[in-house]
Amino acid sequence: KSILVPVNGTEASLMAVDFACMIAKRTRGKVHVVHVIEVRRALALDADLTDEAQRGEDILSQAEATAHRQDFDVEGDLLQARDAGHAIVDEAVERQADAIIIGVPYRKPFGDFELSKVPAHVLKTAQCEVILLRLPAD
Repeated sequence: KSILVPVNGTEASLMAVDFACMIAKRTRGKVHVVHVIEVRRALALDADLTDEAQRGEDILSQAEATAHRQDFDVEGDLLQARDAGHAIVDEAVERQADAIIIGVPYRKPFGDFELSKVPAHVLKTAQCEVILLRLPAD
């Protein structure tokens, strides 16, 4: 199996990397992690965003370290896009991913659990399996 894991440096996204590696080890699959830098419309899509790129590289390094703790190697890419959700779905198609695993925090801003924009978009539009791995409530 080929698994795509979007990462943003949160505990939830690193938990998703850990989970993906566990699955891939059992199925002799591959894990590909991506960090998406969302580029404002006022800038060119290929704008040089040095600070954001450095932060993205640090996040990818955290994901790789998480995988190494399981003695597993992952591939990582830094993407620039207008919308992270679209970029994740497009990357899954391009890589022919069998699944996307997304780690999400437990958010309850107005009394009900709320799913943020990116995971909601991926759930609605991805053609492959999508696994949401939610952190437990506090």
